[in-house]
Amino acid sequence: MISLTDTQKIGMGLTGFGVFFLFFGMILFFDKALLAIGNVLFVAGLAFVIGLERTFRFFFQKHKVKATGFFLGGVFVVLIGSPLIGMIFEIYGFFLLFRGFFPVVVGFIRRVPVLGSLLNLPGIRSFVDKVGESNNMV
Repeated sequence: MISLTDTQKIGMGLTGFGVFFLFFGMILFFDKALLAIGNVLFVAGLAFVIGLERTFRFFFQKHKVKATGFFLGGVFVVLIGSPLIGMIFEIYGFFLLFRGFFPVVVGFIRRVPVLGSLLNLPGIRSFVDKVGESNNMV
């Protein structure tokens, strides 16, 4: 089992609550208060889990400037009151930032018994194969 420090445990909780509030905010027709709380909790949780310095280095790498701009710009747009446009920016920035992790996630999900068989269905398999390609680390 993975050993976590108390700070990382707090970060996992904050990140989990952030994802919950983001999801709940989108279900409730882009409620800006819930989305704003979710954004703040998600970013704060990420900083607690991996540390402030590593979070800063992750977001502000030279090749991730565009992705960071869209993600943090989307957070800012949600906070100032335009949740739909802000979430579109955030989702685009999120996919640009974390696209290097998608092959790992797809490989893991393919090993899970029920989910792996779902990913091998004819319509889904081609899409998952494209997402799971490891050469899109531009």
